[in-house]
Amino acid sequence: MAAVTTWTGRDATALRQASRMSVTAFAEHLGAARRTVAKWSSQGDGVVPRADMQAALDTVLARATPGVRARFDALRATGTSGAPMSTTPPRSGTAADTGEDRHGGSDSDGDVRRRDLLRGAAVGVAAAPSVAPLLDALVSPRRPPAAVPSVEQLSRDVAAVKRDYQACRYERVLTQLTRLLPALDPVRTSAEAGRQARVDVLAADLYHVVGSVLLKVGDRGMALVAAERSARAAGASQDPVAVAASARIMTHALMSNGHDAQAVTLAGNAAGVLDRDTRLRSADAVAVYGALVLRGTVAAARRDDRDTAHSMLDEATRAATRLGYDGNDRWTGFGATNVLLHQVNVALTLGDAGTAIAIARTVPLDKVTLAERKVSLYLDVARAYTQWGRHEHGLTALRTAYEVAPEEIRCRPAVQRIADDLATHATGSVRTAAVAFAQTARIPL
Repeated sequence: MAAVTTWTGRDATALRQASRMSVTAFAEHLGAARRTVAKWSSQGDGVVPRADMQAALDTVLARATPGVRARFDALRATGTSGAPMSTTPPRSGTAADTGEDRHGGSDSDGDVRRRDLLRGAAVGVAAAPSVAPLLDALVSPRRPPAAVPSVEQLSRDVAAVKRDYQACRYERVLTQLTRLLPALDPVRTSAEAGRQARVDVLAADLYHVVGSVLLKVGDRGMALVAAERSARAAGASQDPVAVAASARIMTHALMSNGHDAQAVTLAGNAAGVLDRDTRLRSADAVAVYGALVLRGTVAAARRDDRDTAHSMLDEATRAATRLGYDGNDRWTGFGATNVLLHQVNVALTLGDAGTAIAIARTVPLDKVTLAERKVSLYLDVARAYTQWGRHEHGLTALRTAYEVAPEEIRCRPAVQRIADDLATHATGSVRTAAVAFAQTARIPL
């Protein structure tokens, strides 16, 4: 596929037709006005989209399926009306679809300035929190604590770690996990026979947090190890809700390692087993069921399986309706609002940035009580605006996410990608502000 150096209206129309979208749908997808897309179609080579739309079109093409790319190449070769297209670059007199100047573009001076800014931002940047002590506690034999905690104390400690995780206090979480992991076996050994299953459930929850933290910092392989430990402990407990809850972190770990198809299958099967074994009689069972289906929804979207993704979203909506409130049963944060947050993420994953923003605007923020969920919403919004080429809005969303949870912003590789896109593709004052924000937030670029 030949690269598009400068998009013209005809190129943009070819991409729209290759994507089999109407003018209205393509405008929403790009975050452009309908009249702008219509103008591209009517004026063809006589119009050059403005800079932010150039970037948005680049992104849509980069994310296109092989079939769309093949159709795009064919349409560029023959023209959107079937006539051969000119390969001559746009003339200097071609009208640009913008009233703005072009300072801060891709000229060599601009590139030099950007590299200088990036070098400046790198000074004093802190990396994500060190997980080495946690990995040692996870994989290396450790001496048990001098005083073995009771089952009640372990339960309180695990609950505290869960609360800290959902509040994005990751450095505190890492410290507590490193302390608690060596205590699991001694607590189970000393527990009365009737309480060992309870310790197994607590172990499954604790390993779930370990896997989640490792995914946050990008250690995907060890996250899979932690997820397997969670599943093993849950299986030993013979608690069907615990087993399904551990399947959530396993599904997430599979996705992070590129196994989306297996993640969809696991989420669907585990949800089915939970339904069969519990008939979803308790709030915990409904919440875990719904949260597990949502995890499968995201995995299906990553496979570009729209039918499965939307079918699972519908099932999660039914579960949320059955639950009847936005809660945090079994640490799921599940409810109707959580389904809405996932709808934003699914739309974005499927490449429908406009739809993602439209859904995000309907989210009742007062009902998003968990910091981890709220910051995830703002990061999805930042990604969507950045895909559109609306870099100023993307930066605003990223800054808001930082205000909600600074530690989340500093440790996640996904945040680094958004910040890097803003620092690379934004122009003028927005680029300068993006780099300055990265430096302030200690985000490596």
